[in-house]
Amino acid sequence: MNGNRAANGSLVLAALLLTAGLAACSEEGKGGQVWTAGSPSAGASATGSATPSGGTPSGSPTASGTATPGAVPTADRWKTYTDAGRKVSFELPEEWIVQSVTPNAGSLPGALKVEVKDAEGGYIATLHTGLQPAKAPACSPKASRSYVVLSSVPVDLPHADTDATISPRVVFRVIQGYKYFGSYGITNLVAGAGGKACQLRNLVQGPAGEGDIFFGDLPAVRAFAPDEKVAPAKSFDTLGQAAQYVDQGTEFANVQRMLLSLKVNP
Repeated sequence: MNGNRAANGSLVLAALLLTAGLAACSEEGKGGQVWTAGSPSAGASATGSATPSGGTPSGSPTASGTATPGAVPTADRWKTYTDAGRKVSFELPEEWIVQSVTPNAGSLPGALKVEVKDAEGGYIATLHTGLQPAKAPACSPKASRSYVVLSSVPVDLPHADTDATISPRVVFRVIQGYKYFGSYGITNLVAGAGGKACQLRNLVQGPAGEGDIFFGDLPAVRAFAPDEKVAPAKSFDTLGQAAQYVDQGTEFANVQRMLLSLKVNP
């Protein structure tokens, strides 16, 4: 049974990678292969601190520029979080909670860190601004693993423009290990070459002097070992299950709308 499951997962991965090569690639060919499942749009932009808003759009541009059907946000009412200094804002379901926490050591002056939790206190995501730029760890070909971008939608954020960056995106990506490990977040970093990487970083590299921005479930996802804690990353037995989470899951639809609504002021 396990052998059949692994074989089926490999076949699905190969099919999606082929689709990626035919359908869409990262901007200017800088990134890995991309297959975009249906996903909702950001909806209305942020309107003010704790201001309820509505709307559940049913489609959004994919990486190839066309609209596709997909899961829609299920929250009936939305509110907008704005920090005291009015440097950032984003929408979230009205029953979700935003908690301010201490920024990481070494963060730039004025850095902000908040955690988003659901109504029961379950962790959803962290937003951290003013992060010190840091290089990704070295990645040897032997250690790299196949990865697939299951959703990639543009988001307007201040960002660096270099050979190692693309325009910012809200993404859900999976990397293959003993299972398929997935993570959502914002990024403008090239993950790897040839559809392989050691880790997938949820980080937008900011303009010079402004620090980097993380907004997602964890800063980077990788192929975890069987004895490691996976959460808050997602794990799937097959790539098809991961695609279903993106294309049909109401949790991801709500999270994606939240991530797409992020506004950052200089």
